[in-house]
Amino acid sequence: MKYMLLIYDNEQDWAKLTEDERGQLFGEYMTFTNEIVASGHFLAGAPLQPIATATSVRVRETERLVTDGPFAETREQLGGYYLVNAADLDEAIGIAARIPSARFGTIEVRPVMDM
Repeated sequence: MKYMLLIYDNEQDWAKLTEDERGQLFGEYMTFTNEIVASGHFLAGAPLQPIATATSVRVRETERLVTDGPFAETREQLGGYYLVNAADLDEAIGIAARIPSARFGTIEVRPVMDM
């Protein structure tokens, strides 16, 4: 079954990291990504640009409303994702727990609907 692993963390915390700390964390991400590619779980994944680049679109009574920024103000922002193939929710949770940002952010695990 396919699962979307949505990575939420605080962009301001990332900005406070030194260049060496960011490099170490990116190294951890590369190791994790290489591991799930090798295990056959990886389907897709990518980091997202900062929330300052986001645009939100809503349609209300046929009127399109476009605003800069994310949908809502939150302490944590969606920073990236992995799409993985896992046998079940327990396996997907185990994979999500290995994502480096799980130590200081939140990883949302969502089953993907087969269409």
